[in-house]
Formats: sequence, structure tokens, C-alpha cells
Amino acid sequence: MIPVDLLEKYNAQLKEFREGEYLFRINELPRYYFQIEKGDVKIHNINDQGKEFIQSIFSEKRGVGEPALLGNYNYPTNCVTLNKCKIWQLTKRDFFNLLKENSKIHFNISREISRRLYYKAIISTEISIENPEHKILTLIDYLKNNVYSVKNEYEYQVELSRQQIADLIGLRVETVIRTIKKLEEKNEIKLIKHKIYR
Repeated sequence: MIPVDLLEKYNAQLKEFREGEYLFRINELPRYYFQIEKGDVKIHNINDQGKEFIQSIFSEKRGVGEPALLGNYNYPTNCVTLNKCKIWQLTKRDFFNLLKENSKIHFNISREISRRLYYKAIISTEISIENPEHKILTLIDYLKNNVYSVKNEYEYQVELSRQQIADLIGLRVETVIRTIKKLEEKNEIKLIKHKIYR
């Protein structure tokens, strides 16, 4: 999202994280802008019964946690690494200076936050009213069309595990597994070596 040379100009540090390390925790006040150079992180909540709900999964070249940073409110979620990661870390003060002096970057970040809000609106509707087949296809199609811009049929490979799909749309993993088989039978998706293609 922000070019590396610009991050370096504003004193960003490239940090290494092991799998399972937290970038931030719920109710912490933001102090840094984070941008993933390598690896994946998840934004999630855990309810009182210990059930995890994944809000989003972010991969390389994506910023993480900007809404709370820009709004100066405590994080409403946790952010934890899913694997070994290299992540740019830029202090809040330097981040705001970068935005003030680079309006195009500011605009791009605003557009990215808007895209995430659109995703949240779609997914919250799906979780509340639709059947499992529709929920899964809506999630996959959103990623295919809006995140990765893959146009052709069966060319988009879903990188999410069955458990991650379940956690993203509020289903049990057993339901996701059964539903994926039904979707394959209906030719809505293809399964190749256990990978989902749409």
C-alpha cells in the first residue's frame, strides 16, 4: 500500500515476527502503522465461550489496523501472525506526517478502508440471513472479484483453510466441509488436490 522507499524515508522499521505473535490486542491504544512485507496475519475476536471469529486475513503489501490508528480509539480486535512475517512498523507520529505530506497515499488508504467497510456490510448480511452455500460463495466471490481481481472461471484458488472459512462467516467447520462438497457437485467450484477453485 505504501511504497517501501517512502516507509524508509519516514523511519519505518522492518520487524520479524514468529507465528502466533500479536501485533496488537483488543483494547490497546494504537501506537504504530503496520504494513505486511511477507506473511499473513488475522484480525479476530474470541467470545466468552472461547469461540473465535475471524474478521479478516491480511497478506503481503497490506496495511493493518489503520481505522483505530486514524480514529485514535482502542483496537476492537486482536491481530496475530499466522506464520513467520516481516512487517513494517511506523510510529503514529511519522505515519501522520507521511499522510499530511503525501495526499495520494492518504487517498489510497481511505479507499482501502472504504473497501473493507463494504466487505463487512456484505458479510454481516450473509451471516445473519443466508444459507451456508450462499455464505461461502459470497465470501469466495468477494475475494476473487474485489481483492484479487480474477476474471476467468475456475482460475481463482482459495488460499483459506476450511476452518478459516468457517471462522470468517460464522459456520462450523463440519458445515463448511459438507457445503463445499455440495458446491462441487453443483459445479459452482472445483476441488483440485483439496484446493478450492472458483
